[in-house]
Amino acid sequence: MITAIVFVEAEVARIPEVAAQIADLDGVSEVYSVTGGIDLIAMIRVRSIDEVAEVIAERLNKVPGVLNTETHIAFRAYSSHDLEAAFSLGAE
Repeated sequence: MITAIVFVEAEVARIPEVAAQIADLDGVSEVYSVTGGIDLIAMIRVRSIDEVAEVIAERLNKVPGVLNTETHIAFRAYSSHDLEAAFSLGAE
């Protein structure tokens, strides 16, 4: 499974609409509205790098109101939830 984190700059007046349309795309697991220099963060989870390209270049970038994107590919996932499970002795 490949995870890509996509920073999305959108037309301000259309952010909720853009977020909803992106969230409906196959391969998009979540979309977050955020503060800072970008408007949305989309989480892409697909099986291959070719699918990453398809989701972002062929679909997400074509959503009306998307002005710019920046994509980051995740190498590894670290989670406090995963660490708790790994170190749990089973005692409550």
